[in-house]
Amino acid sequence: MKLKDTFLTPLLKGNPITVLVLGVCSALAVTVTLKGAIVMALSVTVVTGLGNFVLSLLRKGIPNRVRIIVQLVVVAMLVILVDQILKSIEATFPIDKQLSVYIGLIITNCIVMGRIEAFALGNKPFPSLVDGLANGLGYGLILVVVAFFRELFGSGTLFGLQVMPAGYITNNLVILPPFALILIGCIIWAHRAFDKELQEK
Repeated sequence: MKLKDTFLTPLLKGNPITVLVLGVCSALAVTVTLKGAIVMALSVTVVTGLGNFVLSLLRKGIPNRVRIIVQLVVVAMLVILVDQILKSIEATFPIDKQLSVYIGLIITNCIVMGRIEAFALGNKPFPSLVDGLANGLGYGLILVVVAFFRELFGSGTLFGLQVMPAGYITNNLVILPPFALILIGCIIWAHRAFDKELQEK
């Protein structure tokens, strides 16, 4: 696969959420606000990209019987590193407190482990890095779209700033996880409706 296709496929035709239906659980929980969604998206992107890169470097020296353990150790180390960086940045500290549980759960994110198994263990480090970053960005793209609608119609704000006119009655249903699932379902339907290749599968 060409490097360009490696990068573009997860963003468009092979999006991890809309096509592979991975990472949906965390998408329901962290998309109440745009800030939270962006921080989570960047965190997953960094972990997926660096996880792919490191494990691609180590792939020939990892015994098959301890493969999963090594993957978990590397990903856990990266998640801890990302979490500590978020805590050290004053602007992201309040968001990190809100997402603390979910940042830790990146270790079990299907996208992270899936890309290591499907790509990094069989390809060179740089393409693996590109694949990891692209899948993280594809995941983040859907998070940002969902968070945009949930924050706008659920709270009447964007990035915490009031954008709806005075007197707007907030819709508490929109900020509940079931609405996020409905919205993701609509995005998946729209993606498949306009992609003829997916219709044929």
